Amino acid sequence: MRLSWALLGTLVLACAAHAPEAIDPPPPPAPSRTEAVRHADAGAKAAIPDAGARDSSGELGSKCPPDMLHIERNFCPKVERRCLKSEYDKANHITICHRFAPGVTECQAPRIPLAFCIDRYEYPNEKGAHPPVMVSFYDASGLCAAKGKRLCYESEWTAACEGPNETPFPYGWERSAEKCNFDNAWVNPSLSKIYSSDPGVRDAELARLDRSVPSGSKPECVSADGVHDLTGNVDEWVLADHDRPEEKGRFSALKGGAWGHVRNACRPVTTSHAPEFTYYFVSFRCCSDPGGEPRDDGG
Repeated sequence: MRLSWALLGTLVLACAAHAPEAIDPPPPPAPSRTEAVRHADAGAKAAIPDAGARDSSGELGSKCPPDMLHIERNFCPKVERRCLKSEYDKANHITICHRFAPGVTECQAPRIPLAFCIDRYEYPNEKGAHPPVMVSFYDASGLCAAKGKRLCYESEWTAACEGPNETPFPYGWERSAEKCNFDNAWVNPSLSKIYSSDPGVRDAELARLDRSVPSGSKPECVSADGVHDLTGNVDEWVLADHDRPEEKGRFSALKGGAWGHVRNACRPVTTSHAPEFTYYFVSFRCCSDPGGEPRDDGG
C-alpha cells in the first residue's frame, strides 16, 4: 500500500506529534551540526562493502552497492545560467524558470571534489515502489542508517541531478512536466486530518491528497548518471553542506520539489522547515560514501 512505509515504520512517528493545525510545531532544542552529521552517517561504515578500484579498462569496481550509483565529480557550489523564459508564481512567491540558454553554465566559485554513492530511486530504492511520506529529517536519517547508508548531502544531490554537463534539470535545459511528475493541480489539505492521531482519518486524507507516482514510472525523469525522479514526485530531505543559523532548517534541507507547480529543478533548496517537519509530499533517498567511509564534515 502506498502509505504503509510511513505508517508501519517504527521510526516514522513524527506525524502523530503535531498539533492539529500547525505545520511546524515548536521544535525541541536543536542538536549541534556535528551531532546531526553523526546521526545521518550512523551505521554507514558497517554495512557497505569495501571500496573497489578501477580495473584496467577504467571501469568502476565495487565502490558502491549494486542498488546504488557511483558519482565522482568536481562540483561547482555556485553557478550562473541565463533564463530565457520565466514565470512568477504569486501563490508561492517564487520565480520559475521554464527554459535556460542551452549549454550556458558559468561556475562562480571554486570547485569541490565529490565522490559518493546514491540510490537510483527514492526510498525504498525499488523501481515501482512508492516513496513514503510524513517522514521527518530524523526519520529519514534513521531509515537510511538501518540500510547502512545516510542521507545525501545537498551538494551530492545536486551533482547527481545536474550530471556531468551541469544541466539545470536532470533531463536537460527546459522544464518538462511530461518527463517528470509535477505541475499537478493543487488540492487544499486538511491539516487537522493530516496530523490526526486516528490512522483511519490520516490515511484517508493522505490518499486524497496524493499525486505521486511509483519510482521509475516516468522513464525520461532520469539524470545523465542514471538517477531517477530527482525533480518532482516528492520533496527529498538532504543534509545541508553548511549551517544556516537564520533558517529553521539549520542543518537540514529539502530538494527537488514535489508533484505540484514549484521550482522542480536541480539547484533550488528549501530551508524554511525544521528537521522535525513532516508533510504529505516530503520523503527522501539515501547516499553513502564509496567503500563505506563516512564523509568527514569537519564538525
